[in-house]
Amino acid sequence: MSCSCFGASTVRQKRSDRQAHQPKQVEEGALHAKTKNFSYNELRAATNNFHRSNKIGRGGFGTVYKGILRNGTEVAVKTLSAESKQGVREFLTEIDTMSNVKHPNLVELLGCCVHGPNQILVFKEVNKLDWKQRSVVCMGTARGLAYLHEELVPHIVHRDIKASNILLDKDFQPKIGDFGLAKLFPDDITHISTRIAGTTGYLAPEYVLGGQLTMKADVYSFGVLTLEVVSGKSSANINYGGGQKLLVEWAWELYEEGKLLDLVDPELEEFPEDEVLRYMKVALFCIQANASREASNEPSHSDALQKCWVKGIRDLQILSNLHFYNSLDWKKLMFAL
Repeated sequence: MSCSCFGASTVRQKRSDRQAHQPKQVEEGALHAKTKNFSYNELRAATNNFHRSNKIGRGGFGTVYKGILRNGTEVAVKTLSAESKQGVREFLTEIDTMSNVKHPNLVELLGCCVHGPNQILVFKEVNKLDWKQRSVVCMGTARGLAYLHEELVPHIVHRDIKASNILLDKDFQPKIGDFGLAKLFPDDITHISTRIAGTTGYLAPEYVLGGQLTMKADVYSFGVLTLEVVSGKSSANINYGGGQKLLVEWAWELYEEGKLLDLVDPELEEFPEDEVLRYMKVALFCIQANASREASNEPSHSDALQKCWVKGIRDLQILSNLHFYNSLDWKKLMFAL
């Protein structure tokens, strides 16, 4: 890693109380040497002054716009919100992490910009999906996580795997982006005690309840993401199944009723039922493996949902060799998909 490159980074602190409470800013000279420093005017022109018609996503850390640079390169421009909880440290962490990580299924950071209080990241832009394309998204994301969890040393836990952080290129190959919450995970530790961070709907119950981060946090998020890819629905909503149900709860309910195919996106006119069912069962297994201990020790869901977990453990034996709860074998997971 090249964290030393940020040694010159300082926070401007004024003596007046008024300025002491303003958001901390990054000095332009502190930006990573491996990234291109874009000018604010260049990015403003590329996005048509950050016009709302170019907005392609919004998260807790800010808004993402599509844009075209003067040389014709299509980009995704992530502007850090002034109200965002992401501060200087997270901003520099994301630049540092993504400048040192290269993989076909990880989003490519092209550069960054600091203009007054504005902190901006510039990514290579990626381009309704049929089933083949959706399966590519799931497989590619699994490969990207396998690289982060198993091949990189030290390993990296992403901590914020969600739909808006998976960008697609022109061939619909997924690119994992947004490493602002990423944590290094050496081989000699089993967990990290840390503040809860991530996105509601994607957080593993054991992480939320105990604040102990393991690589299984990404496994749970991957399971939720796969359900979203298959269903075309957001895990953030709570109005599924004719009541106040989260997507995960509704999926388990449909599974117990033998109606799991009802979860499939109605815009998918043709799809291989057996394969789609297999993807959904893998997703439920990812979620179940992380939730099983929470269900037995700290029940926070309905008894019916817990029964679904028990039934799922019995019915998903075809996936039992993956051993998700104790350790995740991504190669076996991808084989199951």
